Amino acid sequence: MKIVTQVKLMPEADQAAALRSTLRTVNEAANWVSGVAFERGVPREYELRKHTYAELKVQGLGAQAAQHVIKKTRDAYTTLKANIKAGNLGKPGSKRRRKAESKPITFRPEAAQPYDDRCLSWQYDRQTVSIWTTAGRLKNIRLPGRRPRLEPAPQAPARPAKKLQVKGTKSAKRLLKKRSRKEARHTAGVNHIISKTIVTTAERTGYGIALEDLTGIRSRVRLRKDQRTSLHSWSFHQLASFVEYKAKRAGVPLVYVDPAYTSQQCSECGHIDRKNRVDRATFACRSCGALMHADDNASHNLARKGETMWTAGRESRVPATP
Repeated sequence: MKIVTQVKLMPEADQAAALRSTLRTVNEAANWVSGVAFERGVPREYELRKHTYAELKVQGLGAQAAQHVIKKTRDAYTTLKANIKAGNLGKPGSKRRRKAESKPITFRPEAAQPYDDRCLSWQYDRQTVSIWTTAGRLKNIRLPGRRPRLEPAPQAPARPAKKLQVKGTKSAKRLLKKRSRKEARHTAGVNHIISKTIVTTAERTGYGIALEDLTGIRSRVRLRKDQRTSLHSWSFHQLASFVEYKAKRAGVPLVYVDPAYTSQQCSECGHIDRKNRVDRATFACRSCGALMHADDNASHNLARKGETMWTAGRESRVPATP
């Protein structure tokens, strides 16, 4: 789960001017990259990077800013393609669709620009941030006086299950069973919602579904003690079975793929290295320099494996119950 919070910076006049100028510069660069992508038939991000990265550095963009400009542009074309396929821009030949397909995507002068922890850092104790700009790194940009709340305060549990188990009375056992049934209903409800969303999205966009074969995950994966409860209490098999029967009912292709190395392999160049995973959320390829969210990278690898299996004639299958 990704937690997002919106924070408004409070720059001084000269800092605001530098930030505004930076936005204009990176979006002008994105428009240039978009033109290159359009001329070359919108290649994959890695291929697009080969044609644009060096020039962006010459234009004065830092390495990370250049990477984000390229990824932002490629993502915009991915979104456009998905909207066209879903029919959101009208039928083939419609005026709106012809207009979208006939020219490069353009970015507004002050359109949003992605930043990461190399471009922006937070100083919570001083309530300031430092941020990269085309005029150099700006420091001590003030944040609002109240610190943004990034996660909810922990709530005290009501009569933990362990205490009820130790108590061992009939009323405690009844309460445990009642709580267990409630958790099972909640899990099934959430799994139904997730599986329905996955299948309807695949059906609408004309794609198939590739799921990781997680047979034996509970015995294979080593986790910290505080992570074990969430893993062992959630029904991965149930979610997979819900996705499968909904996919069959909707006529959506589904395959199970080997998850080996999907988190370590670069989806752009194929390089495999444990060090590619910088942290839980960040993937940075040590071979080609691709930078993306780790889950995004893994999903591309799973999609490619699924496509390979499907074209090879493998039928959908459900792994053995753990």
